[in-house]
Amino acid sequence: MSRAALLVLADGRFPAGGHAHSGGAEAAVRAGRITGAADLEEFCRGRLHTAGLVAAALAAAALLGVRPGELDAAADARTPSQALRATARRLGRQLMRAGRAVWPSEELDALAREFPKGAHQPVVLGLVARSAGLTAGDAAYCAAYESVGGAATATVRLLSLDPLDATGVLARLAPELDRVADAAVAAAQRVPSDGVDALPTASAPWLEVAAEAHAAWPARLFAS
Repeated sequence: MSRAALLVLADGRFPAGGHAHSGGAEAAVRAGRITGAADLEEFCRGRLHTAGLVAAALAAAALLGVRPGELDAAADARTPSQALRATARRLGRQLMRAGRAVWPSEELDALAREFPKGAHQPVVLGLVARSAGLTAGDAAYCAAYESVGGAATATVRLLSLDPLDATGVLARLAPELDRVADAAVAAAQRVPSDGVDALPTASAPWLEVAAEAHAAWPARLFAS
């Protein structure tokens, strides 16, 4: 296992398309739900314990060998918004392209054939992490961090927020990120005996509703 591989995969500069997405932050800024660092922290905390937990568990389960088709269907069931499902598949396709270039494997090739239009991003993330020689915990951490890191970075651009304040938000959330990653791995480990129903189903209805509205905006800075 290479810790350096985890740093590469979790780096915001990894060419998987995440920089074009705000994780709902753009809609939240326009709605007045994020106006500064304090609001950003609460927004990220909500994402971490809902979308972040679900994504982390899916990624960990994929790394542990649960069938990708089964996990992709589970991800669909946990994503009511068509706009967010489309975003997850688009990001999955982009991550697949990057993952196959950096850590090529027959498993990734097979996933690309099974889902030519893209599987859900967390499912792809789990298999990319396995191709990189990482653990289920690593995959869960990467997914959980992405769930808040993208929103924090986007808010810097959307509000001209001081990057130090945005980074402070992520640092303060670190203990909670630890707990979410641990819970995600524990849930993923139960799938072989209990099925995909063992995976978290935490939801954030406002994010789902806002994503549908955001997708219809005639002009926006971020894709989602």
